[in-house]
Amino acid sequence: MFDEIMEKFEGSPSQQTVIRLLLERGFSVNDEGRVVSGGIEIPNTQIAREIDVDRRVVDSTTNAILADEELRRIFQNISHLPSLMDLAPVLDLSVVTIAVRNADEAGIIAEITGILADEGLSIRQAVSDDPEFSDEPRLYVITEEPVPGDVLREIHDLSFVRSVELS
Repeated sequence: MFDEIMEKFEGSPSQQTVIRLLLERGFSVNDEGRVVSGGIEIPNTQIAREIDVDRRVVDSTTNAILADEELRRIFQNISHLPSLMDLAPVLDLSVVTIAVRNADEAGIIAEITGILADEGLSIRQAVSDDPEFSDEPRLYVITEEPVPGDVLREIHDLSFVRSVELS
């Protein structure tokens, strides 16, 4: 799906940058063509400044989104999911970041969270990048307690795991 969305803007790398930001941040576009997070409007000048494009690029991108029925349905229904990852150090939580070989494989989250549960580790949150929207999707598991090294090794040794990182 990500590739299909980006193809609609293949003639404009700047508009692709806007699209990428909207998807990464979970921003939606309302009926007036304004970028919003929930009910909070984000000025196009702020978006433009963040990604170093002209404000008019943001305007033309949101207009193109509203003019395309498929894009409209997608971008009017995006929502942001709060993440504990940035708060983990403050809240004394652990973050396990797992990169996999094939993110489309079934059972990845179940296998990994099962290992953590078998160890009695409480999972506060599990968030995965969508393989459609990310070139290098990862699974992030935030736990109450530190994850022991032998558990990290067990996860790393799973056939579908490419790398494991603890922070």
